[in-house]
Amino acid sequence: MRKLLGDFIDRYFHDEESIILVFLLTVALVVFLLFGSMLTPLIAALIIAYLMQGLVTLLLKYGLTERLAFVAVYVLFFGIFITLLGFLLPQVWNQLRRMTDELPNLLSQGQELLLNLPEIYPSLFSEEQVREFMDGLGGEVGGFGQALLEYSLASLPSVVAWIVFLVLVPILVFFILKDKHELLQWAGNLLPRNRPLMSAIWREMDQQIANYIRGKFVEIIIVGSTAYLVFIVLGLNYALLLSVITGLSVIVPYIGAAVVNIPIAAIAYVQWGLGGEFWTVIIAYNILQMLDGNVLVPIIFSEAVNLHPVAIIFAVLFFGGIWGLAGVFFAIPLATFIQAIINAWPSRVQSKPISE
Repeated sequence: MRKLLGDFIDRYFHDEESIILVFLLTVALVVFLLFGSMLTPLIAALIIAYLMQGLVTLLLKYGLTERLAFVAVYVLFFGIFITLLGFLLPQVWNQLRRMTDELPNLLSQGQELLLNLPEIYPSLFSEEQVREFMDGLGGEVGGFGQALLEYSLASLPSVVAWIVFLVLVPILVFFILKDKHELLQWAGNLLPRNRPLMSAIWREMDQQIANYIRGKFVEIIIVGSTAYLVFIVLGLNYALLLSVITGLSVIVPYIGAAVVNIPIAAIAYVQWGLGGEFWTVIIAYNILQMLDGNVLVPIIFSEAVNLHPVAIIFAVLFFGGIWGLAGVFFAIPLATFIQAIINAWPSRVQSKPISE
């Protein structure tokens, strides 16, 4: 056992940089777990600045000075930020409140559909089974409503935290974009001067994750906007709310598209019943998701993130189970980071001469 452990250490930890990298990753993980909620504005600002840096680089290629490119990109970011804060979010919130008010109607419509199941499929469902399911569902809905009320009351103090978050993020994005060279130099001074392993990991991460995050942002905008136009043309209620949910569903590959079917189908059923309009909405939504997965994603991402679908689903389930919604959002970048470390990690393989 001691020899096996010694061979493992000699193979993967034979240079000091690998040991330093393991130490830095451990420290970063501990800091994130202990102070992650406190550092949320900084993490969000770093991600946004990373997104905006691609636009700065693009403008520099067209001959703009670095200062002018920074000003143009930050004005664009601030305009989008104010638009989201002042127009989109209030509209989505109003539609969410209206939909919550109509939740009893949705439940009654669902009960009618369930009660008809024994008549439509007598060999599969009995009235007793349906009654038991409805009683259990009613208890779950009641418990959910009580939990939602308790959460809303308990989350009142977090309003101040959200205000601080919304004020700090634009300020942090400004200084990160403005002083990126100084910040990178300061961070580089904390690392070893000779760092080929860290440089290799950074190059792969910068190439893959930059393309992924920026591509995912473009995908959210295209899918959300297209879904809004489709829902408006079809006359579906809460079109803006459902289009925002549809756009955000692409963050979670494979799973998000299937889950969003449920609220869209529920609202379409309450509005039209099981008529032609209902099936038109469901078919249109699934066609949109198929076009996204088979046409848009290959065009935007190409081979930016070379992960197997099983690895993606596992990453979403694993990191989502650990960190909730934030883990779901960062699952693929984290999986890409782990893959970059594995690909770049030095390995000392002792080759034995082949006897003739």
